[in-house]
Amino acid sequence: MLRSVAVLVLDRLAVFEFGVLCEVFGLDRSDDGLPVLDYRVCGVEAGKPVSTSGGVQVIPEHGLDGLAGADLVAVPATGLREYPEEALQALRQAEAAGATMLSVCSGVFVLAAAGLLSGRRVATHWHSADELRARHPDVEVDQDVLFVDEGNLITSAGTAAGIDACLHLVRRELGSAVVNGIARRMVVPPQREGGQRQFIDRPVPECSADSLGPVLDWLLANLDVEHSVADLAKRAAMSERTFARRFAAETGTSPLRWLTRQRVLHARRLLEDTDLSVDAVASRCGFGSATLLRHHFKQVVGVPPADYRRSFQRV
Repeated sequence: MLRSVAVLVLDRLAVFEFGVLCEVFGLDRSDDGLPVLDYRVCGVEAGKPVSTSGGVQVIPEHGLDGLAGADLVAVPATGLREYPEEALQALRQAEAAGATMLSVCSGVFVLAAAGLLSGRRVATHWHSADELRARHPDVEVDQDVLFVDEGNLITSAGTAAGIDACLHLVRRELGSAVVNGIARRMVVPPQREGGQRQFIDRPVPECSADSLGPVLDWLLANLDVEHSVADLAKRAAMSERTFARRFAAETGTSPLRWLTRQRVLHARRLLEDTDLSVDAVASRCGFGSATLLRHHFKQVVGVPPADYRRSFQRV
């Protein structure tokens, strides 16, 4: 269970990436019935201003001792490539004590410098991928995804991908109801998956006659119905080939993969919020059988539906 978050801020701090962490983990949304986390902003020295890329300064309330005991230690992007040794040592101690480590964009360089990424698969902004490989050849860099979840390590690509990684972590640790509440307040979608590629020709569907937005909305409202690419292409008034190409351009993935992931997300919500049987959940989500649901659910979430329900059911 995620109860405490410590954010390490260093000079040349990227303001947006830091703001993402503040927005997701640092705000009091108890008026919406959402949990309030113990949120700490930590610098090398408490009260010492940290420079940023945005012409302002950030003054951390805590020193490096604030990282101790945190469930999650997050490192936002920084333009630095050399880091205070005491900060790296504090990260090592936090990781050794069992904290989950999260980096946003170039924050991954800090974790790599601390020696926490050797032999691990990570994400970073595509623009920094070659530099990260050159500096840390022992790290497996995947520049084609929004974020990578390796259990106690989550790394994200640049800017908005940090939102996806943070919301993914909230969903993983606190469940769909909490992440949906946070996403609603942030006015962002809660469901983008980490395996989507960073380059999406049209990241936000355009409000135009040829956008696939209406088709996606219809699909989400009809997950229990069997769909084929041919049927969806016909609904969009396109050839199958054009539809598949446009779908990848707007969503970053294939129609069937996107549909499967949306069905799994719907299944997670039903497992958390209802007492429906696994067979009934499978039917409502369009999987047809509990066996098929179990297969896809474990592939996407990592555990069987029954195990997930035991951990997260709230009814």
